[in-house]
Amino acid sequence: MSPACPGAPLLIAALGARCPRCGRGKLFEGYLKVAPACTVCGLKLAGNDTGDGPAFFIMLPLCIMTAVLALLFEFHFTPPLWVHMIVWPVFIGLVVGFSLRPVKALMVALQYRYRDVERDQ
Repeated sequence: MSPACPGAPLLIAALGARCPRCGRGKLFEGYLKVAPACTVCGLKLAGNDTGDGPAFFIMLPLCIMTAVLALLFEFHFTPPLWVHMIVWPVFIGLVVGFSLRPVKALMVALQYRYRDVERDQ
């Protein structure tokens, strides 16, 4: 199945937080707020609403991974409880902080490819 709206490669759009059409303009205004339009090609980006999708797709596997790592950490090192209370919130915060932006950019790029958001406005 070929994409309805070909554009920049998904990896470039996601990891670089770039415009899904040209791959050069900035996708975000700030950390997670989608810019109203691409400054390079003029694509209207304001209609892109990813909702809670990026957070869900990060948190679901992250919860499973954190539980497994916490159990392995407990069985191998048997640290006191306060170590767990420091290590795992910091781990979760870092993973979410570094992955939320690329996942949201990927979802916006997928919306651009498979649903014409610009015409929906």
